[in-house]
Amino acid sequence: MHPALNIAIKAARRAGQIINRASNDVDLLKVTTKQPNDFVTEVDKAAEAAIIETLQDAYPSYGILAEESGQAAGKAGGDSDYQWIIDPLDGTTNFIHGLPQYAVSIALARGNSIEQAVVFDPNRNELFTASKGGGAFLNERRIRVSRRTKLQDTLIGTGFPYREFDKIDLYLAIFKDIASKTAGQRRPGAASLDLAYVASGRYDAFWEFGLAPWDMAAGALLISEAGGLVSDLRGEGSYLDSGNIIAGTPKVFAPLLKLIESHLPDSIRG
Repeated sequence: MHPALNIAIKAARRAGQIINRASNDVDLLKVTTKQPNDFVTEVDKAAEAAIIETLQDAYPSYGILAEESGQAAGKAGGDSDYQWIIDPLDGTTNFIHGLPQYAVSIALARGNSIEQAVVFDPNRNELFTASKGGGAFLNERRIRVSRRTKLQDTLIGTGFPYREFDKIDLYLAIFKDIASKTAGQRRPGAASLDLAYVASGRYDAFWEFGLAPWDMAAGALLISEAGGLVSDLRGEGSYLDSGNIIAGTPKVFAPLLKLIESHLPDSIRG
């Protein structure tokens, strides 16, 4: 196992302990609204601080891109090509309602390439990991995307807009079309776990608009290393920049992409 992946796992488990302790007293948490329907708790901040401390102790020159604290250079200074991409608690809204569907997501990027990935579900003690070129794993067991080949047999993950609603009509039109052509769609509310579920074959594909890099980075590598395909809405690789993502098994990815593209206005480039 790559040393950086080991450190990311250590950081994720440390954050998971903080989250699990707080989940016992979720009614006592102080919740702040960053913008409408976008919440942060003291647990998000404490988990993020623990992650960053663990990562920077081991790799002080690596940069940080984290949901709550933003972007920063390594504490050792310099201009490293490496950057940790961190979501300390993906699914905060679920967490504050006591819904056990949330995760810690940590990825390591070198330039535009994601090289290490960890998605940790502290509720189920499920640890999804991947290294570029080394495969994807769930609790050290190799995982692969599902073998389904027909769109009509698939279970698709998605997420609906919750902050900005300018594309809600487009979302609903795509959702309706996919619903009529698949076995079902699910919207649990934690994109990093949704992507991990594609990698492990629990979903056959996933699509969503308007995500942040920390929602997608780790999960995208998991899927690629598990034999799946990942792109933006135009079939290209700019999903971390655009925030729009489609992922799935090789046989399901193409028809799903074609279906979604048929709904897109020219104004959406990726």
